[in-house]
Amino acid sequence: MFKTYEMTLAGRKLAVDVNRVGKQANGCAFMHYGDTTVLCTATASDAPREGIDFFPLSVEYEEKLYSVGKIPGGFNKREGKASENAILTSRVIDRPMRPLFPKDYRNDVTLNNMVMSVDPTCRPELVAMIGASIATCISDIPFDGPCAMTQVGMIGGEFIINPSQEEWKAGDLNLTVASTKEKVIMIEAGANEIPEAKMIEAIYKAHEVNQTIIEFIDKIVAEVGKPKHEYTSCAIPAEMFEEMKKIVTPEEMEGAVFTDEKQVREENIKKITEKLTEAFAEKEDYLAVLGEAVYQYEKKTVRKMILKDHKRPDGREITQIRPLAAEVDIIPRVHGSAMFTRGQTQICDVCTLAPLSEQQKIDGLDENEVSKRYMHHYNFPSYSVGETKPSRGPGRREIGHGALAERALVPVLPDEEEFPYAIRCVSETFESNGSTSMASTCASCMSLMAAGVPIKRMVAGISCGLVTGDVDDDFVLLTDIQGLEDFFGDMDFKVTGTTEGITAIQMDIKIHGLTRPIVEGAIARCREARLFIMDNCMKKAIAEPRPEVGEYAPKIISLQIDPEKIGDVVGQRGKTINEIIARTGVKIDITDVGRVSICGTDKEKMAEASKMVETIVTDFEEGQMFTGKVVSIKEFGAFVEFAPGKEGMVHISKIAKERINRVEDVLTLGDVVKVVCLGKDKMGRMSFSIKDAK
Repeated sequence: MFKTYEMTLAGRKLAVDVNRVGKQANGCAFMHYGDTTVLCTATASDAPREGIDFFPLSVEYEEKLYSVGKIPGGFNKREGKASENAILTSRVIDRPMRPLFPKDYRNDVTLNNMVMSVDPTCRPELVAMIGASIATCISDIPFDGPCAMTQVGMIGGEFIINPSQEEWKAGDLNLTVASTKEKVIMIEAGANEIPEAKMIEAIYKAHEVNQTIIEFIDKIVAEVGKPKHEYTSCAIPAEMFEEMKKIVTPEEMEGAVFTDEKQVREENIKKITEKLTEAFAEKEDYLAVLGEAVYQYEKKTVRKMILKDHKRPDGREITQIRPLAAEVDIIPRVHGSAMFTRGQTQICDVCTLAPLSEQQKIDGLDENEVSKRYMHHYNFPSYSVGETKPSRGPGRREIGHGALAERALVPVLPDEEEFPYAIRCVSETFESNGSTSMASTCASCMSLMAAGVPIKRMVAGISCGLVTGDVDDDFVLLTDIQGLEDFFGDMDFKVTGTTEGITAIQMDIKIHGLTRPIVEGAIARCREARLFIMDNCMKKAIAEPRPEVGEYAPKIISLQIDPEKIGDVVGQRGKTINEIIARTGVKIDITDVGRVSICGTDKEKMAEASKMVETIVTDFEEGQMFTGKVVSIKEFGAFVEFAPGKEGMVHISKIAKERINRVEDVLTLGDVVKVVCLGKDKMGRMSFSIKDAK
């Protein structure tokens, strides 16, 4: 017998069916929010996966196109690999939930969220986030929940809780906040230069709403929640750590890890591991978990030194940023390029410009979003961290980092009317030791300016880390975390923005939430750091966008024509526009509202094409002058083509000042002549004169 639970959330009914479907899953929540329907399930293996030192959690967000009444495009006609939106949604669900599972849990867990119906006023991503938490909480899978998520939009300075698809796109803020009963556990945001104080207000507005959802989940768990199952702990035995400390003293471990060279540290840890391997040669049970034990020993050492002594592994001050360097135009012939270096993190970004017809087509669940003009792609090859493995295309991490940098820069891009280009930035990671996504943001900003994209303001980004103690007010914030501080710390709080405010946030943590002083402190620290990066590094490389696009970039002329005359420019079956393209070698795009973009590299040919289009759409008046080609000769006169698909007749009496008996005596096919418009003749045709043309 299934049961339905209901609550009112942001003025709409949220309903959860339990034990209606998916009964063989460990936990299943059949979610309804308005007419949006998402099936959320949680399943776990019976035993831990052998030979791993991590928690094997998999989060899936499946977009079924039948949910919006679409048949998938292409030949296969079924859903293929996950879309970028699906991958990003999976990451947003994963990030707050992962820390709430036991740290020593090694059973495979899969959280599957299948979108089955979409109501445009109730975003399916939000429903999946809440449903994943409910399915896990009512299951027998060990989980220290519940957690809840709320989205906040902002239009006209007013917050909107759980906005519709349309409000989400039109607003100045796209904020997602996850919370436990006491603390904020995840923040994801895109913003139109929102001031820090306003952002903090929005975060804690969402946190308040999350508490009502958690109360709702607690009620469901109390009635139908299953007892949590027992599991085999994979924790390192305490006695093993004691024996390790006798072989490698804490002072030795401290000396090994505290260096500003990543390669030196790794070599030091390698020697320590070899020493312990030799010492534990007779203890197979210790050898089986030695790698994880060394990692934990290293982690405890780093955390203790940061928290107690404020000593960072590379010797920096708590607020100090690693050495910075920036340069532009390092790659020849591309449309724009820049390189940004921060310590041992180095990103090269290349910007490419193209006509608007090259923007990315999107086949997703949002019917209003069918294309994307600005694309940012991020690549992370194995050589950037000194490893070797084959390239298999971008993974979820790469897609997530690319989307973060993209979101950071969208608010400062010019609109299509000002800059009618599709734009693609590609960030290549040359070297990585922490926070490449923030370096990617800085490099992309400079690359756009080098390409001549008139962005409104410079954007920079930085990551703030955290190490916490046993109580809430015992913590240390770290500006510009390197890889080791990210791995061993409790937080990776990334913030991008301009001098005016925040454009993007992505916060990951490994603990059960953050207090408000930590959130406020991290946001303030990131603002201070990004302004420092702009003033002391980026502006020295390029202070403002170049006044025009580069030599090798396509040039674009934009025209606005009467939409009713689009057919005249296109011609029957595209004959007219194709002839313009064939004559000039340009590329022409026309929108439904009559915006014409003429793209090419030869300015003279572009001007010629522009003149042709203008001529075609002109309402001809007596006295207008044209240059045309003789395309037909008759006994009574000649026809002159003055634009592709546009012809006018020159009567024999209007060819020469003197009387002529035959048109052929003066004109031949292909002659280029100047003509003046005389208006329309009795048959409604355009009438021209050669002899009266000046």
